[in-house]
This record gives sequence, structure tokens and C-alpha cells, in this order.
Amino acid sequence: MSNVTKTDAPVEEYRVLARKYRPTDFHTLIGQNALVRTLTNAIQSGRLAHAFMLTGVRGVGKTTTARIIARALNCIGADGQGGETAEPCGVCQNCTAIAEDRHVDVMEMDAASRTGVDDIREIIEGVRYKPVSARYKVYIIDEVHMLSKNAFNALLKTLEEPPEHVKFIFATTEIRKVPVTVLSRCQRFDLRRIDMDTLSAHFKGIVEKEGASVSEGALSLISRAADGSVRDGLSLLDQAIAHTQGEVGEDAVRDMLGLADRARTFDLLDAVMKGDVEVALGILASQYDSGADPAQVLEDMLELVHWLTRIKVTPSAAEAPGVAEMERTRGTEMAGGLSMAALTRAWQMLLKGLSEVRSAPSALQAAEMILVRLMFGLELPSPADALKQLQDAPPPVNAPGFGAAPQGGGGGTSRGGTMSGSAVGTTSGAPTVTHSPTSMLSGHSGRSGGAQTQAEPQVLSVSELQLPDPQTFEHVVELAESLGEMILHANLISNVHLVSFRPGKMEYHPGDHAPGDLAQRLSKMLNDHTGRRWVVTVSNAPGQPTLQQQEQAEIAAEKVNAARDPLVQKVLEAFPGAQIASVKDISAVLEPLTDVIDLIEEEEQSDV
Repeated sequence: MSNVTKTDAPVEEYRVLARKYRPTDFHTLIGQNALVRTLTNAIQSGRLAHAFMLTGVRGVGKTTTARIIARALNCIGADGQGGETAEPCGVCQNCTAIAEDRHVDVMEMDAASRTGVDDIREIIEGVRYKPVSARYKVYIIDEVHMLSKNAFNALLKTLEEPPEHVKFIFATTEIRKVPVTVLSRCQRFDLRRIDMDTLSAHFKGIVEKEGASVSEGALSLISRAADGSVRDGLSLLDQAIAHTQGEVGEDAVRDMLGLADRARTFDLLDAVMKGDVEVALGILASQYDSGADPAQVLEDMLELVHWLTRIKVTPSAAEAPGVAEMERTRGTEMAGGLSMAALTRAWQMLLKGLSEVRSAPSALQAAEMILVRLMFGLELPSPADALKQLQDAPPPVNAPGFGAAPQGGGGGTSRGGTMSGSAVGTTSGAPTVTHSPTSMLSGHSGRSGGAQTQAEPQVLSVSELQLPDPQTFEHVVELAESLGEMILHANLISNVHLVSFRPGKMEYHPGDHAPGDLAQRLSKMLNDHTGRRWVVTVSNAPGQPTLQQQEQAEIAAEKVNAARDPLVQKVLEAFPGAQIASVKDISAVLEPLTDVIDLIEEEEQSDV
């Protein structure tokens, strides 16, 4: 009886999902319908370009598309008699060799590691020879933007007029770094990000083929984290299946990705908007203890604020297919209770705070301070609301409790209330502004420690508080003179060619001798001493003559007109070489003598 030694069958090496389910033809390439339609029509009609430029973010199928194009160009069919086709067979010698990255006529080069002109010179020398077994010799250059300037220049001539048997396919994620001279020689295709619904459906099909169990919520989280990249999403899906034994649930994916629970994000934003500091900080601490990154928590809040804003401006967005029930119900409820001003302010403060969290020594502490700042910042009225409160709801000066602390706390003025410390009243029909130091102190303290003596309010008329508001450029010149800005005044007269002027904005062309900081100095003077904000800009337009030139032109015109007077002409003829020095109005000269002439006439009449 002989002993039979059993040998274990070789175990097939595991391939990651991103490689195992890599598209092999245009039908399995998802999310790129425009590219597929264009290339299919080009292949079927024989209108093939000699160079293609594929650009897009990571993991959307640039290199995969390049390989599919190479297979479509070199496929010979199962019977070996086929030609160029948009549907490569996948079983012929060329298709199989290209799929296994071993075809001698399809060469891939990574420009990130081979950036020099010597590497491109190898390609230039190789294009002269016809393909060994394929129909076309295809060069696939990945991350082409990494090539050096000299390498690009060396490639230009060959790229412009390549041999008929050569095709170039370039792939890049940084299309702006590719020289225009190269782009103009290529047919460009922009591969778009894959939307979440398409990714979720694609991942669901792969999960079924793998015999795994992944919930819909988990697939949605993975699709969102993939950010439009199929490869990133498949890598996360591979990790999630390995991370969990049995069904992959939403909580497991959140733990794996370090994400905050969506429902807790709603609770956190709701607490912040209501000003509940204790609840908001407690939710943030619990999410941090569960492994959530504080920066990721703020990103989720930003995303939620954006979602609420969309519902606010377009309510139909909540009814779109694919929107989760919680997103629809809670989002609609929260959006209805928040103003657009509160949402936009929350977006700005969270966006600014996100960079602070990423650079802070303690991310959690920075996130807590941002939430506190957001809660107290939302209580502050907007400038328009503050002005409306001053105009429409002024407390009377002698009313009981004038200057009492505002209700609602939080260190700011509550919405819909009045601002203590200043008020606008009316005395004898004239508006006045009153200030009470005692009321301002009590307004900031928020507590009353006993009987307080109210000081007599100082009454100032509005006319005393009104600032100049120049309506013309001449008024600006007069303001500079009245403020003692004599250098600025002189420059305004002799070195400013006015282009346009309206209250609050002035545009001018500087003269040859104008100082370089004239616009800044003028803007500072106007903003400091007028009742509005001014913008002073320099223009290339010629503008009007300066005030000095205008004055000189008027004087010259007066002299010309005076020289035409017959009496003046006789004087000039009587005194050769005489010139008109100045022109004065005769009425101004005779006005002091009017009384004397009248007195002489009266005396003459009396003598008669």
C-alpha cells in the first residue's frame, strides 16, 4: 500500500477591488458618457486624433481610459481578422497582452519618475520604427505635467507630426502645468468626478459579486468620502469589508473613517444655533471621544449649513430622489427656523475656523472656541439691524430703567431688543443724541448691585455730530484746505485729473508730479473726516484738466476776450509792447465809487 502525498492546490493571490474590477471596455467605464460617446464615434468613423490629453482628479479613469483606447485601436477580433473597434473583444492576442501590461507596442511611461529630456529622446528615436505586432504603436505617458521644460520642447516636433503608426495618450491631474504648445497638439478630454448615486450603485454591484453585505447607509458614506474618485471609493470599500466581519454597517464605516454621526451633527448645529453652550460642547466632546476628528466635525457642520441654505433658497431640493429621510425632515425644519443672515454668517465663521483648527496645537480646544465664538456671534445684530434699532425703537431718555442690561445674556444685544448706552430722542421737534455714562456701565454689567444714581444725560444736537459729505470734487478741495492739509490741497489743485466723481467714489489720473501715495492720503482724509466710506482709485484714462489748468484756461480766455474790446485795442496801439496782465470786472472797481458819485450828483442838483 503506497502512501499518497496530498499537495494543496495553489491559492490564488488576492487582488484588491480597485484592480479586480478595473474597466476593460467603454461599457464598464462609469460616469464618463461624453468621453465614451466621442471616442466611440471617432473610432467608428475613422476620425482618430494622433494625440489625446486625458485630465481629471485622481481615480476617475484616466489611465484606464488610455488602456481601453490602446485595446480599441489594436484589437484584431477573436478570429484575428478584425479592425479598429469601439468594442474590443478582450480575447485576442493584442487585447490580452495589453490587459496584462506586456505588449511590446504599447508602452507606458511614468513622467513623475522619468522627467528628463533623455527619456523623451528614447521615445523620439522609437517612433521611427513600425510596431512589431500591433496595428499602432501607442505611448501612454502618465502624469505628463511632471516633464521638464526641455522634455516638453523635445517632444513638440514629434507630437505635431508623428508617423501614421504612432498614437500618444497623455494623462494628468494638473492640466494647468502642461504647456499650451502641447495642449494645442492634442485632443483634450476632461474626465468628470463621479456623482454619489452612480458610485453607490457601482459599489452595490461589486458587493453583490463579492458576496459581502454592506448597508445602504454605509455605501452612501463611502461614496461621500470617495469625493468622486472610483479608485478611492473601492479602496475604502475593500477596507470596510476587511474591517468588519459580517454586515458592514453605517456605524462601522463612521468609526473606520473617523466621521461624526450625521444625526449628532444635526444636534450639534441645532444647539449652536440656539445658543446652548453646554449641550454643544458636550456633543463635540462625545464625538471626539468616539474618534471623530474635530476638523472633520467642522467640515460636516459646513456641509450641513450648505444643505440648509440650499433648502432655504430652493425648497424643492429636499424632495429630490436619493435624499435621506433625516436630511429631508430635519433639514426642512431647521432651515425654516433660521434666517439667511444667520446661515451665511455661520458659513463664514466655520470656514474661517476650519483653518484655525488644522493649525492649532490642540484641535479640540480650537474647535470648542470656534463653536463658542459662533454662538455669541450669531446673537450680534447685523449693521442694518443695529441702525434700524436706533432709528425705529429708541428708549425715552427719562423712562424708568433707562440703561438697564439687555435681556438674553450672551454678551451681546439680543435680537429684536434695544441697544443700551445710546439713544435717539426728540426735543422741540429737533432730533438729539443722548449718552449716559451710567447707563452704559449698567448695560455692560448686566446686574444691579443696588440703587444707582442716574447722571444727567448730555444732550448734543445732531448738527454738532454731522460730518461733512462732499458732493463735488471742489468740495473735497475745500475740505482739505479747511483741515489744514495744505500739501494735499496743493496736489488736488495741480496734480489731479478727475476721471469720475460721485459721493463715496472718486477716480483720477495723476499728474506728472503727483506723489505715489496721493490716493492713500486722500482716501484716509475722506474716510476720517466725512460721513461715508470713500474709495479713491487711480485710472489710466486722461481725465479732465486739473483745477489749476482750468483756472489758467479761464484767465487766458478772459484776456483774449478783453483784447477784442475796441478801447483796449486802442490802448495797446498807443503803448507798443504793452500786454494785458489781468482782467478785472469793472463793476467791482466802480462799486466803491458809487456812493461818492451819488453824493456829488446830489450836491450839484442842490446848487442848481
